[in-house]
Amino acid sequence: MTAAGLPMRMPAEGLPSRVRIHEVGARDGLQNEKAVVPTEIKAEFIHRLADAGLPAVEATSFVHPKWVPQLADAEQLFPQLGDLDPDLLPVLVPNERGLDRALALGARRIAVFGSATESFAKANLNRTVDEALAMFAPVVARAKDAGVHVRGYLSMCFGDPWEGPVPVDQVVRVCRALTDLGCDELSLGDTIGVATPGHVQTLLTSLNDAGVATSRLGVHFHDTYGQALANTLAALRHGVTTVDASAGGLGGCPYARSATGNLATEDLVWMLHGLGIETGVDLGRLTATSVWMADVLGRPSPSRTVRALSHKE
Repeated sequence: MTAAGLPMRMPAEGLPSRVRIHEVGARDGLQNEKAVVPTEIKAEFIHRLADAGLPAVEATSFVHPKWVPQLADAEQLFPQLGDLDPDLLPVLVPNERGLDRALALGARRIAVFGSATESFAKANLNRTVDEALAMFAPVVARAKDAGVHVRGYLSMCFGDPWEGPVPVDQVVRVCRALTDLGCDELSLGDTIGVATPGHVQTLLTSLNDAGVATSRLGVHFHDTYGQALANTLAALRHGVTTVDASAGGLGGCPYARSATGNLATEDLVWMLHGLGIETGVDLGRLTATSVWMADVLGRPSPSRTVRALSHKE
């Protein structure tokens, strides 16, 4: 049982006063489920996450249903979120057709999804890295013309299951290309969870040296080797203030078998609140939401914080 008033708030020097959590459980989490979660359950999940105070809840993906059948209901889901501010609900779009579908439903924040490696670009997009960038160019341009905020995801920034270590300059090149296309922010993905804090620091410094400001960068860590929180802390010390996380630790990557769950949002919030960093998130409501979703999915949450606060082992 956890006593009231915990974690104690003990601020540390050199860290931001506030962090914006980009919640990916409803999209990145549920897309990796074998079973298709009903649309009404997805809508309730997103509403609960918003009610917990999360400032960005990635809602769905406008990909072809053949590739991600778990998210084939995007047209049915988005209207059920009409009472929420569309600026709260980013969506993933792979191409111009996906953008058309998203804009038709009133989406105001979109994301494109690239790769730092050729192997993953081929597996995920059936294109080379540069062919994928060429595909994104009109998507980003049209979105910007429509006044829509654009996020650029970049996978395999720290390691690739086929290629092994990924050279830092290779990651920097693709990041620069995404910013040159017009992406407002970038999310650096440790898709298979192999990053370590020194690697995180080196990549962030190299991006700064290449002209990519820290203010445009977010981080997206997987906890495969138990390094996600350590890597997040390294990013925070560098000045990063946007961190991706998934409620209850849901998710992985359907195109990279070695990718395990995302950093659990509750574990992240526990650490941030202990450091005196504001998030706007109600940890109790968030935990209750993840317990509810774990019951829906029929298995316990992998989040240590969810288990501790819900008294479930």
